[in-house]
Amino acid sequence: MAHRICIVGCGAIGGLFAAHLAMLDDTEVWAFDLSPAHVDAINAEGLRLTGHVEVVAPVRARTDPREIPPCALGIVATKGTVTAPAIAAAAPIFAPGGSVCSMQNGIGNEEVIAGEVARVIRGVTLPAARVDGPGVIHMVGPGLTWVGPFEPAPAPADDIALLAALLNRGGLETRALADARGAQWTKLLFNAATNPVCALTGLTHGQMVDHPPSRRLAGELLREGQAVADALGIVLDSDPVALVDEAGQANYLHRPSMLQDVAARRLTEIATLNGGIVDAARGAGVDVPHHRAIVDLIRGLEHSWTV
Repeated sequence: MAHRICIVGCGAIGGLFAAHLAMLDDTEVWAFDLSPAHVDAINAEGLRLTGHVEVVAPVRARTDPREIPPCALGIVATKGTVTAPAIAAAAPIFAPGGSVCSMQNGIGNEEVIAGEVARVIRGVTLPAARVDGPGVIHMVGPGLTWVGPFEPAPAPADDIALLAALLNRGGLETRALADARGAQWTKLLFNAATNPVCALTGLTHGQMVDHPPSRRLAGELLREGQAVADALGIVLDSDPVALVDEAGQANYLHRPSMLQDVAARRLTEIATLNGGIVDAARGAGVDVPHHRAIVDLIRGLEHSWTV
């Protein structure tokens, strides 16, 4: 087998990547996931991808990373809330020279991954997906993926180009960039403006866009986030305002991941989304009162489940 890759976290997005890559005849795909039911279903019947793409992919899944052979490439697709324990457990899979890509929401995950592995890829992906049951991932819609070096601990350019080439061959349109921060911050602003507003209101993405007060709040979050990116010298690769409105029409009934987390009373990724913007704004000397308020509201909501 020419290429061996490990997906750390085979949920919605991780499963999407695993299924597409496993369809390549020269690529062996392993997955590390903590759900025994999900892992057992994948090993028994393959990883089933439904919706926008219909395939059953031959993925080798394990709940114990010690059972996974050395892999030259990795993709971390866990929630940001568990990045640290996930990569700490999976790091030996990639030693000593593997390159690991974060395909996670928000900012700050790459720094955590770099604490465990030496070569890190900054990844950004727009396709939407959800877990429909053990071994089943439903692809809601397509979208671009970008990969580039994580500057403090960059993977070699050849590894970044290889990952992009494999993803493109697998059917996920991917662009390798010399600097992926613009793509990452564009998605960050998009997610930070939509996820928490939907989570707090219970509205789908399209319903939020159509509700003037909620859309105004999302607009303020976008404006503040753009100011932070400008102060950091990050040039966005597209207009996040247009992305919010276009996605509201294209995926009107889509329930963003944070809304799903709140409905299930799971910890959210607020720390790497709006919390990440608050931290970056502090360093850049930019005031972001709406983002601070959103972080406090989501943290209060999470706290309500424990009292």
